[in-house]
Amino acid sequence: MKLKVSLLILVALALGLTVLIDQRVNLLLLTMATSEPPPLLEPQDQGADVSWFDDYYTVQAIDENTFAIGEPRYFQKNFNYLILGESRAIVFDAGTGQRDIRSVVQALTDLPVTFIPSHLHYDHIGNDIFFDHTALIDLPHLKSRAVDNALALTRFEHLGEVEGFGPAVIRVDQWLSPNEVIDLGGRLLRVLYTPGHTPDSISLYDAEAGYLFAGDFLYPGPLYAFLPNSSLGDYLQGAETIQAVRQGRLRVFGAHRDEAIGLPELGLDNVIALKNSLLEIRSGVADSTGIYPVSYTVDDQVVLLSEPKWLQNWEAMYPSLLPRAGGYIEARIPND
Repeated sequence: MKLKVSLLILVALALGLTVLIDQRVNLLLLTMATSEPPPLLEPQDQGADVSWFDDYYTVQAIDENTFAIGEPRYFQKNFNYLILGESRAIVFDAGTGQRDIRSVVQALTDLPVTFIPSHLHYDHIGNDIFFDHTALIDLPHLKSRAVDNALALTRFEHLGEVEGFGPAVIRVDQWLSPNEVIDLGGRLLRVLYTPGHTPDSISLYDAEAGYLFAGDFLYPGPLYAFLPNSSLGDYLQGAETIQAVRQGRLRVFGAHRDEAIGLPELGLDNVIALKNSLLEIRSGVADSTGIYPVSYTVDDQVVLLSEPKWLQNWEAMYPSLLPRAGGYIEARIPND
């Protein structure tokens, strides 16, 4: 009798563990969810090179044609980038849309603007803030779902429920091929497929200036590689992509920062450290801390948060998109 009871308990525990593993994403989102965006942080001095545009946005010139538009009062401390050429401009990310970034952009340039999200999470696409021209990475799992060039985001692509944002639809005016080079007029930006945080993540690379606008792929602080659709195999491909195409010095501008003031800027050393850490995690020699997510120290500026080893995904979604060094698609100006 005691043996039967023990077996029943073990079966129940096994079933409970199976359900817990299967539903871990829903449980994670439930623990993160709030009914509305969190209250704004108190304004603080952001440094001598930073100007407050209003009571929410800051502007910092990286050079005369490149601007970081910060959201230091939002708890995630987002950074979006305005990248100017001679004939056109790009806005790379637009925050959650709880404030309208277009007013900042219009104050900085009168060039026609293309909006490009680094990925499809709610805190980057602007949600109800729409631009006249929006471009999106051309990936089969995205383009095949678009109807009349309108892409309805899935729950796990958007994640807006964690701050009370409803379902989102992106109107796509232009599809960008991975490794395509965009000509802004006297300035070329290469579209790099840098997945890992999400399977739709991209970076923009200005080889002449040595700038990489990396979105959530890499920034100072904890990198989220445990979210729905995150993949360590994809992350490794993204790091390899950056190493394959970079030329000379590299300044990496991320989409979030830690508690330090100023730009969320890293460099090539951090990219290499990330790649090496991923290889060590895959081989089983890297030490982690925590239970879920587990934490791996990349270097003194970056930490990688992932699922435990036995749940990690090392399959790359689009391995064929890893570019050859120097290879690219012919440059073209975004469509009006």
